[in-house]
Amino acid sequence: MKDRKIYCMNHISDAGLAEFRKGYSITENIEEASGILVRSADMKSMEFPGKLRAIARAGAGVNNIPLEKCSSQGIVVFNTPGANANSVKELVIAGMLLASRDIIGGNEWVRKNVEDENIAKDGEKAKKAFAGHEIKGKTLGVIGLGAIGVLVANAAVSLGMKVYGYDPYLSVKSAWNLSPMVEHAASVDGIYEVSDFITIHVPATDSTRGMIDAKAIASMKPGVTVLNFARDILVDEKSMAQALESGKVGKYVTDFANPLSATMENAIVLPHLGASTEEAEDNCAIMAAQQMQDYLDNGNIVNSVNFPVVQAGICETAERVAVLHRNIPNMLSQITSFFGESGLNIENLANKARGSYAYTLLDTDSPMLHDTAQKLIALDGVVRVRRIGR
Repeated sequence: MKDRKIYCMNHISDAGLAEFRKGYSITENIEEASGILVRSADMKSMEFPGKLRAIARAGAGVNNIPLEKCSSQGIVVFNTPGANANSVKELVIAGMLLASRDIIGGNEWVRKNVEDENIAKDGEKAKKAFAGHEIKGKTLGVIGLGAIGVLVANAAVSLGMKVYGYDPYLSVKSAWNLSPMVEHAASVDGIYEVSDFITIHVPATDSTRGMIDAKAIASMKPGVTVLNFARDILVDEKSMAQALESGKVGKYVTDFANPLSATMENAIVLPHLGASTEEAEDNCAIMAAQQMQDYLDNGNIVNSVNFPVVQAGICETAERVAVLHRNIPNMLSQITSFFGESGLNIENLANKARGSYAYTLLDTDSPMLHDTAQKLIALDGVVRVRRIGR
């Protein structure tokens, strides 16, 4: 196995760095890095060194990484879906409780009256101003039933809530994990019409940008609580501010502070605390390191956001060759023909495509010469070739 260097663009948990085998080391020089571990650092304007093979985001969102640029240079980008799911789930539940019981208001009253010798007695009179509602028996609508959405839905069921879920792309894994007590909404409008609480857990895409807008809000029950712990751009916050002011929306709980959300009436605004637990940071770092190491050592790809999932285990032959290429007609036959013409017998082959790009792993019974690898790179459509020895 080759020795490899990893560059960290943010602080990465020691629990994650400990996952790398002997021979890996952390470098302060990005130019010599085979892999980059990152959390929130903005990479969109970066120029990547020629040695760079992979970027692993210790978290789910990758809007800080230029995906098309990475794909065109044969750099595999990983994320860690589900690693921080429990942390976010717990904060969503806390958000519902904060919105339904005026815990923050009660705490602020105590702080303001700290010098009152009769604070206990006066508190009995004052507490009626902070009375709220129990969440048991209320209806929660969960939009998006991925790793976080499923955990939130199941937890709400356990708390005695009636739960509706909506996800047109529900995975088999999520379906297996989802409580049978969660009712499936046929449309997102079905969520809006019946829910006392609505929580969003979908990725930020062109189709979901501003999905909670004035039209969506108009379909909701009066006094609804909306929770956004996914992405700030999912909510049209100008419409949300108006709805809070009018009372159409009772509470807005968001994990994304900005000049507008911070000044909204009846909003609970947090400074992006969703994954800010030691456990979540450890889990994300561990998953990121494991996925990067498996790719660099074995060529396997799991949880990439720009290349397909391809798993071939550990190479048991003389050599493994990884080919990152464009997803164009006749590409695979060109690659296999090249191996045959080069006198290389293919013992195992795995190939998958994702969008405009594809990935092929080939195990051969004899090593590929360096100049042969260079000729393979010259094939039209091939982006990068990696030789992975035993």
